Amino acid sequence: MSRVTVDRPRVATLFTTFPLLSETFAQREVRALRALGVELTLYSLWRGGRSFEGLPVHRFAPWRVAALLWFLPYWLARRPGVFLDLARRLAGTKMPSWLNAGETLLGLAFALSHAGRFARERPDLIHAAWATAPGTAAELLSALTGIPFAMGAHAYDVFRDGGDWLLPGKLRAAALVVTSSEATRRALLARGAPPKRTVLVRRGLDTLPTMGPPRRPRDPLRLLAVGRLVEKKGYFEQLEVHAALAAAGFAFEARIAGGGPLESALKRRAAELELSSCVTFLGPLSHAEVRAQYAWADVLLFTGRVARNGDRDGLPNVILEAMAHGVVVVAREGAGVAEAVVDGRTGVLITAPGTEPWLAALGRLQRDDRFTEELRAGARAWVAAHHDARRNAAQLLAHFTTVAKTSVASEARQSDVVPA
Repeated sequence: MSRVTVDRPRVATLFTTFPLLSETFAQREVRALRALGVELTLYSLWRGGRSFEGLPVHRFAPWRVAALLWFLPYWLARRPGVFLDLARRLAGTKMPSWLNAGETLLGLAFALSHAGRFARERPDLIHAAWATAPGTAAELLSALTGIPFAMGAHAYDVFRDGGDWLLPGKLRAAALVVTSSEATRRALLARGAPPKRTVLVRRGLDTLPTMGPPRRPRDPLRLLAVGRLVEKKGYFEQLEVHAALAAAGFAFEARIAGGGPLESALKRRAAELELSSCVTFLGPLSHAEVRAQYAWADVLLFTGRVARNGDRDGLPNVILEAMAHGVVVVAREGAGVAEAVVDGRTGVLITAPGTEPWLAALGRLQRDDRFTEELRAGARAWVAAHHDARRNAAQLLAHFTTVAKTSVASEARQSDVVPA
């Protein structure tokens, strides 16, 4: 007999990889939802850990992509219309990239191999953390089992290589689409996402760290960047800013935390610009090690840009973390960055090309204690108001509960059960 009320929905959450060092926001969301009493079952489609803070993580073995051959005939016979629609969508839309094709295949294989399990266990909601492989899996699982699905859709899903292969159909089918910046929400609406089912739920921080006074004097000025060494982070442009500072005789120390495919090329470029004595590449760091870097830094530099494949950041979590720690953010304008970095109030927003605006901003932050303190206080207040993990998780839970209750009521009507 179907339940007719759902106060704390049972949610099956699908991730591409979980837990992942570069996705601390996902871990905070899981932690906050569990604290609210949500019964979560975690699935990681591509590797990941075996558990997270005592909760099992069900990892999908890559060899089970072969499940397409075993389970496809079974489900094709039971739900032919689902696969006819899927075939039409795949054939009618240009494949964005081989990477996205692989993500799509992974999602389909997961759904086909797990549909029986989901049909037996019947969680109240399937939630895909991303619209790529997890979103593909969630949509097909929903179509095969009748369980509603919610889906996170972020900058990677929308912009990289023109967006996910099956994104428009997922946006129409999802009972709920969640994104973390207003800029990405507008982009989703332009792609056909239903406005009433597309909601902004910002990412959150577990706690606000202790914030002392700004360092005095800030000579040399301590500059920090945190993020994967990939094209969209704009690190080559950041090295040009460092070179301009050095050429101007500006006293600074810079650290870049993160690993990635551009590491060797960036180190070579830093050597060519004779920056080895003032720019240090730290490599990938743990959460605790990153927090130690925030304690060291005066300024976080964010030089994000649109990569050649269209990929870009929305509102990077590192900006919010730096603001919470009292590190002044100097960032290039783009996507959702301006939602948090309000020029002259919560940080400095660079809107003009070239290195001169960066030098002017950093020079003022080195000299002007009052301005620096005003920015730190404004940034801290903005994060406290918008990025509390518990408050934002409660908002997400309210959306989940609405979807689950609507689904239960619909099932009850179909089975002639009158909801209590």
